[in-house]
Amino acid sequence: MKTNQKKNQYVIIKGTKDGLTFILDDQCSMDTLKSALKETLSDRPQPSKESQGAVKAKLAIGKRYLENVELQELASLFSEEMNIKVEDIESDVISKTEAEHLVKEKQMTQVARIIRSGQVIELQGDLLIIGDVNPGATVKATGNIYILGKLKGIAHAGSNGNKEAVICASVMTPSQLRIASVVRRSPEESDQLIEQQMMECAYLNENEEIILEKLHKLSKIRPQLATELC
Repeated sequence: MKTNQKKNQYVIIKGTKDGLTFILDDQCSMDTLKSALKETLSDRPQPSKESQGAVKAKLAIGKRYLENVELQELASLFSEEMNIKVEDIESDVISKTEAEHLVKEKQMTQVARIIRSGQVIELQGDLLIIGDVNPGATVKATGNIYILGKLKGIAHAGSNGNKEAVICASVMTPSQLRIASVVRRSPEESDQLIEQQMMECAYLNENEEIILEKLHKLSKIRPQLATELC
């Protein structure tokens, strides 16, 4: 009896409105975990024949890193022992590929030159351009775009769908602004896009409209970004 109690500590089951959550111990060996999970599942009553479809389940594996093969082995235990379908796996660790992607998303790339007509700069993370972006040029980043010069071409921030991204320029006279999937056209279509002497920033408001403001207001619009320009 004591042995069973110890094994059951490796698997905790919580019921939610969306199904079952299995919290799996992340310190024991994989073999111990599979053994405890199999015993726990075999002790639970089988779903009745009248029940429709498989029971939905989520696995919380904590700080345990599992390869795809090991994840499939765990998921197969549920289908073998009970009519349970694992639909989500929650983990506190990330893969090397995911970690490298996060680093790139947070980094800032500096480009010190004029971006001329026909040239395209596209990258992950934030982009800092020290120079002008001429008409016919395009700068594109998954993060924010900062231009210490004149923006006369196309700037696309948050190209991966990040609606919190901003575009800042010393002189804001773009042919097109784009944040995530929202587009704001050339100055001819907006009397607000006129050449200014003070640095401006463009951002998406709560209505998903691109708005222009003076740079000093960035600390209120996007507090987390204010320190990047200090």
